[in-house]
Amino acid sequence: MSVALLKEMFERMVVAKDPTLIPAYYHPDFRMTSNGVEQGYAEFAAGHERVYGTAITYAVRYDEQAWVQAVDRVAGRLWITTSRPGRPATELEIVLVATFRDGLIHRVWEVTWPDWSTLPELEAYEAAENIPNE
Repeated sequence: MSVALLKEMFERMVVAKDPTLIPAYYHPDFRMTSNGVEQGYAEFAAGHERVYGTAITYAVRYDEQAWVQAVDRVAGRLWITTSRPGRPATELEIVLVATFRDGLIHRVWEVTWPDWSTLPELEAYEAAENIPNE
């Protein structure tokens, strides 16, 4: 798979906040380890659905010199800026390795700085209820 597929996913799904595209990019057996926390497809999809339903916005930029790819895996570095009305924006630096199966993202290992799970703008990811649009 390719860097192009990851970039397409970030633009079409993350920046556009479209959780209906999760099955178009992620394998049903998807697993992710992020900052030492592991989750499967169902938890990942539910968390993104909750966050995408809030007033959060995303911007993504890439370290074009850091991409490494093989037939079924990609490693890279990127920054995602998150913001919500009335709150300062936060830029997350992400280093990741992704593997692919059947043309879909199958595994992701990533570290982020700061740790995304501690950010107030992403508190809906693990919350049982949505944070309303502000």
